[in-house]
Amino acid sequence: MKKIELLQFVIVVLAFVISIIFYSQTPDDVASHWGIDGEVNGYMPKLQGLFFIPVLLIVLTLVLQIIPRIDPLKLNIDKFRKHYDNLIVLLLIFMVAIHCQMVLWNIGIKISMNLTLPLGLGALFFYIGIVLEHAKRNWTVGIRTPWTISNDEVWDKTHRVGGRLFRIIGIVTLLGVVFQNYAWLIILVPVVLAVIYLTIYSYMEYKKLKK
Repeated sequence: MKKIELLQFVIVVLAFVISIIFYSQTPDDVASHWGIDGEVNGYMPKLQGLFFIPVLLIVLTLVLQIIPRIDPLKLNIDKFRKHYDNLIVLLLIFMVAIHCQMVLWNIGIKISMNLTLPLGLGALFFYIGIVLEHAKRNWTVGIRTPWTISNDEVWDKTHRVGGRLFRIIGIVTLLGVVFQNYAWLIILVPVVLAVIYLTIYSYMEYKKLKK
């Protein structure tokens, strides 16, 4: 097992340990879902609620490790595999942080989801920007439009722009910590606009090459 895979395993185990430690301190029905206003709007039985994310992390880690191995362009993924593996680690840490927030809420330490999400997603988006700048053409990770997949030059140009955009989005997302009532808008709107822009950009770059 590689060191990075061992680290991913440790993070997943940590999520289970947290649930086991606090299991007896949580109510029979635990808060498990929050609305855009940061208030609880969903509950689950304790067993499902405390172990949903830990089990999800197992599935997520396996999927993210297996898919690159069966990608038709897996040799290209190998060229930025370090960044890809680091992204998995960051994603797992983010999920464990959300899990901790949920557990703490249910034992009486109420930290708003509108505080933890902008912090976690801000870091995640920023690093996604770094990954995009290093990503080579593949079917697993990146801005996969018909035009980027079809041409290396279009892929590279689109991902350079996408990398800068997502680093900016990561910084902008942190504003959700200050303006918590608008956290979801601050998180979602820039991402949606960036995806639309990058899709159009990749198409336009492809058309330029075909002229």
